[in-house]
Amino acid sequence: MKDSSLLASRAEEIDVKLWIEAPLANRIRKTIITHGNERVDDYDWLRQKDAPEVLSHLEAENEYTDLILKPGAGFREDLYDEMLGRIKETDLSVPYRELGFYYYTRTEEGKQYPIHCRRKGSMEAPEETILDLNRLSEGEPYLSLGAYGLSDDGRYLAYSIDTSGFREYTLFVKDLAEDRMLPVRVERTGVMVWAGDGSLLYTAEDSTKRPYRLYRHRLGRAGPDELLYEEADERFRLGVWRSRSLDYVYLTSASHTTTEIRYARAERPGGAWPVVEPREPDHEYDVEHRGDRLYIRTNRGGRDFRLVSAPVEDPGSRNWVEEVPHRPEVLLEWFEVFQGHYVMLEREDGLPRLRVVDFETGADHVVELPERACSVTPGDNREYGTDVLRIYYESLVTPSSVYDYDMRTRERTLLKRTEVVGGYDPERFRSLRLHAKAADGTRIPITMVMRRDLPPGPAPMLLYGYGAYGIPLSLHFSSNRLSLLERGAVFALAHVRGGGELGKAWHDQGRMEHKPNTFSDFIACSEHLIAEGWTSSNRLVIEGGSAGGLLMGVVVNQRPELFKAVLSKVPFVDVLNTMLDASLPLTVGEYEEWGNPNEPEGYELIRSYCPYTNLRAGPYPTMLVRTSLNDSQVMYWEPAKYVAKLRALKTDRNPLLFQINLAAGHHGASGRYDSLREIAFEYAFVLQQLGLDA
Repeated sequence: MKDSSLLASRAEEIDVKLWIEAPLANRIRKTIITHGNERVDDYDWLRQKDAPEVLSHLEAENEYTDLILKPGAGFREDLYDEMLGRIKETDLSVPYRELGFYYYTRTEEGKQYPIHCRRKGSMEAPEETILDLNRLSEGEPYLSLGAYGLSDDGRYLAYSIDTSGFREYTLFVKDLAEDRMLPVRVERTGVMVWAGDGSLLYTAEDSTKRPYRLYRHRLGRAGPDELLYEEADERFRLGVWRSRSLDYVYLTSASHTTTEIRYARAERPGGAWPVVEPREPDHEYDVEHRGDRLYIRTNRGGRDFRLVSAPVEDPGSRNWVEEVPHRPEVLLEWFEVFQGHYVMLEREDGLPRLRVVDFETGADHVVELPERACSVTPGDNREYGTDVLRIYYESLVTPSSVYDYDMRTRERTLLKRTEVVGGYDPERFRSLRLHAKAADGTRIPITMVMRRDLPPGPAPMLLYGYGAYGIPLSLHFSSNRLSLLERGAVFALAHVRGGGELGKAWHDQGRMEHKPNTFSDFIACSEHLIAEGWTSSNRLVIEGGSAGGLLMGVVVNQRPELFKAVLSKVPFVDVLNTMLDASLPLTVGEYEEWGNPNEPEGYELIRSYCPYTNLRAGPYPTMLVRTSLNDSQVMYWEPAKYVAKLRALKTDRNPLLFQINLAAGHHGASGRYDSLREIAFEYAFVLQQLGLDA
């Protein structure tokens, strides 16, 4: 349907000298009563994905957005060309060594997807193409590679692909020696790993996309695959992986707050799978192997984790020996075990670092890095008996870099730094960290990057926020972001509670009953940046996606006057209705993040901030809302309903734009050129709102 409302976007905002009518969704009253509370949802009908009137309305929204933004089409194209011009289109990743082969990916100019290759023995050997995603994508509007792994002898490649965007992966096996596909095709799979006996272990999903079963497939054997384990608790999801030593395979059952790990000898996956430590509420742990011991990162005995070890034969907590104690203010975020060393990824004051410990001497040291405010993680470290640690490093001003670090000599070797074609001088930019003060006195970090030569006074700014699941915001480099910075914009990150920057407590203080802290923290950051003269409300655009889209929805409901414009991507804005629907992917497991609205207390908490539920008549800033039809994490109808309701309620003439990709999922377009066009579209909107599109 293409009915239109009398509410229209003001033409002068976007340099169009006419009025264009916005799509108006039908209102079909649906009354919902929960715990005695009555709600009316006039737009529930938009959930009917296959209904012609729904698709017609979504297409009308796309047409409306295209018309409103048509005057900026040339600028968008210029931005795309500008961003593309900084990328080395034909490029090669840094190879990593595994079981006698060197593996890497190549990109070729004009091709959307990487090509997976290897060479046997050395990089001077002939190249073997093992998977060309461009060939797999032929005739498909979308392609995502999921699981990917080689058998121990290097002969067989197992991989899974999704061609819808709904994260529905199908598992295949390719015989590389004979360059042919085996008759293996398994639908709705999750992760997989090769066992030491040549069999393939993989997880399968239930109707809510929860990985809940572990199967074993033996090549060439007829009949159904062997079911090894089934997880009955709907809060828990299965994962499977192999130790770096290759001696063991692990099976994880994990909720958002609790872990249980089973393990088996890699050459006997059909045998016993004893439990490392039985599940216990709020106990999370991870496991790795060395010699006759398992090393366990655990938050029992310290919320921010400590490291213990135990004998492989009996690794329960009664046998734990402490290796690294819990340290207040230091989060042990991850760890890697090698034959001679182990490496800990730590986080202190919100910033990451790598600490190396020598098994033989017990001596430890922190890896020296060029900048303290950075993103650093262990890279492709596939070999167990090595002293060389592969490191991925970048910052807001330093492009993505790959290092090899000798853990004995402490020598750091730069292998590759992503090239910014046309030249890039990091000295022209600076990054800095500020702190805002929340209402309860908590200091909230803000990280910013900008040109060094910006004049004093309020600057145009894009402020990004997320704040959920304990995920820290990465201080990563983006050559695309230069299109903002070069034009004089400041890019800022608000490290609000609910994320993981300052440890598990930081997450705890922004989830469940403490979730409102996430929203008030972001508002406090915005107010601080304005009060300190870094920006002003008429020069401040905010951005968030998924759970960050929830953040955007709440803060514009609470303080719409604080922001010039909003970029909201795949936003989780219909929280109450989604969390009441246990048939949807993720819902049950996320009771531990948001609360359970089937319980009165959880219902009232979510109802108090749910963006869709709390939309009210009044003025709102200019908004661009983007989503994809096949998103399985935040269903398309959440932003569709949100925009429909907001358009009927808002009393201003600021543009409210909605764009939906009809052939993609949660992360948008899959091809690198298509994805770059989406980024150019978003940045054009931001720059136009900031007055930097001249």
